[in-house]
Amino acid sequence: MAIPLSYNLRNLAVRRITTTMTALGTALSVAVLVAVLALVQGLRTSFVIAGNPNDLLVMRKGSTSELVSVITRSNFQDIKDFDGIAHDASGQPLASLEMVTVINLENGPGGRDMNVNLRGITPIGIAMRSTVHLREGRFFQPGKREVVVGASIADRFPSARVGSVLHFGRGHRDWTVVGILDGGRSVFNGEVWGDLNQISEAYDRSQYLSSAVLRVQPGRILDVKQRLEHDRRFNVIAQPEQKYYEDQMVNAAPIQFMGTFVALIMAIGSSFAAMNTMYAAVARRSAEIGTLRVLGFSRRSILLSFVVESVCLSLLGGIAGCLLTLPLNYINTDIGSFTTWSHFTFNFNVNPAVMLAGLLFATIIGALGGFLPARNAANRQIVAALRAR
Repeated sequence: MAIPLSYNLRNLAVRRITTTMTALGTALSVAVLVAVLALVQGLRTSFVIAGNPNDLLVMRKGSTSELVSVITRSNFQDIKDFDGIAHDASGQPLASLEMVTVINLENGPGGRDMNVNLRGITPIGIAMRSTVHLREGRFFQPGKREVVVGASIADRFPSARVGSVLHFGRGHRDWTVVGILDGGRSVFNGEVWGDLNQISEAYDRSQYLSSAVLRVQPGRILDVKQRLEHDRRFNVIAQPEQKYYEDQMVNAAPIQFMGTFVALIMAIGSSFAAMNTMYAAVARRSAEIGTLRVLGFSRRSILLSFVVESVCLSLLGGIAGCLLTLPLNYINTDIGSFTTWSHFTFNFNVNPAVMLAGLLFATIIGALGGFLPARNAANRQIVAALRAR
């Protein structure tokens, strides 16, 4: 026969101060873990959204990123006509030759500078990025020194908003900001885009660009990839664009490790706090335990009841911890990349899966902290327990 859950909830309500303080400790542990998971999930989401499942990213063999890759215009002319490349309604191959480099943005006197990706791109490349649209202004006109900046950059840098002028390239040339990109949660929110020919000329790279993005016909990615990589004329590697961005997740590994480590250390303290609370509860309710045994409740029922009570106590803290992290949702932040030497801008993502992980973490804290006190309660002799009344 199981002890009713209402018995445990009543005891938690009676011990309001102790319950609140213990739950607060658990809440802080859960909040740290959820915040770290939300950061990692936000970064992962920004990378996954950036890539199209039917797109191949072509770079020079041995390159770890677009920043250090080189694709010549002549090679691109041959690559874009490969069998298996998709075409638009006008019959043009969906292939985008692009150049990527890094520029430094200044945030005014005393402000923080930040390296961001500058992407030279063509109109067909913009059309291939279906997740990107304009939030404000217009796209740059080919042949002009105009750029559009990602929404995250515009929000953080007043010097990069519509009508502003950026300075980069040979001779520190002037580039007018004519639009704001909105890429949802993708990494494109943290990039600056301009006309490929203008940007490549500004960096003396008219013939030597960075990469090519190819829209492949459904089901033919592996075939096109293998033929490109085996063609000795090009000396390239081809990988799904989504995989390329997913590989950038390596930059979040140290943060994830340290955040999880801190959360685990705090969880140990929270487990001891829950254990101490439950030991005190067992000592105060010794007579109740004896009465439960007299009424016919088994040792196993008492053990389970006290473990459940500890879990409920931790879950209260878990819920509070999740609520504490909700204001982080959609907050912009950035992380430096040792691969591209630029910053990725993204949002915290406190989604249901992250919160569920936090609640599971709280449940484990409660179960570990409540087991020993619960076993102590279950092993009490009836006579000894009743004498404590």
